[in-house]
Amino acid sequence: MRRLIATLFASAFALGVHAADFQVQVDGEHGRLPPSSSFHGFGCTGDNRAPAVHWQHAPTGTRSYALTVYDPDAPTGSGWWHWVVVNLPASSAALPAGGHLPAGALAVRNDYGQAAWGGPCPPKGDAPHRYIFTVYALDVPSMELPEGASPALAGFMIHGHTLGAARVTLTYGR
Repeated sequence: MRRLIATLFASAFALGVHAADFQVQVDGEHGRLPPSSSFHGFGCTGDNRAPAVHWQHAPTGTRSYALTVYDPDAPTGSGWWHWVVVNLPASSAALPAGGHLPAGALAVRNDYGQAAWGGPCPPKGDAPHRYIFTVYALDVPSMELPEGASPALAGFMIHGHTLGAARVTLTYGR
C-alpha cells in the first residue's frame, strides 16, 4: 500500500498537479460573514456588499476560474445560490470587496433572480447558516452559457471542467 501511495504521489508531483494545495480565503471575522454582506430586503438591512475573496496555489493547467457561494441550510429543500461567477481569468487571484468582476467574467443569475452577489438573509431565529465559498480551477479559458442560465446548469458545466476546487465555509445568522 505504501508503495502505491508513493507512486501516486510521485506521479502527481511529476505532472505538476497540486490540487490539494489550492486554497481560498474570504474576508470575515472569526468565520462569520460581516453584517455589511447581508442582503437588503426580505427583512434584512445589510449593504449587500460581497466580501473579498482570495485564492492561491491553483493546479497546473488552470485556464480560468469559477466561484460559487451556496447556503445548504436555506429552508427551500434545495439550498440557496448566493453567487455564481464563471470566466474569471487564469491571471486573477482575488475579487475585491463589493464584488466588482474583471473584464470577461460573467455572473450567473442567483436564487434572488439577480446576476450579482446576493447576500445572506437567513430567517430570523434560525441557527446561523453556512455559506460555502468554492473557487474552481478550470481547464477551459471560458464557458459559454445561455443567457439566463441557472446555477444548476452553470454547476454542471463547471464540474465538467474542474481541475481542482478550494472551499471555505463562513456562517451568518440574525
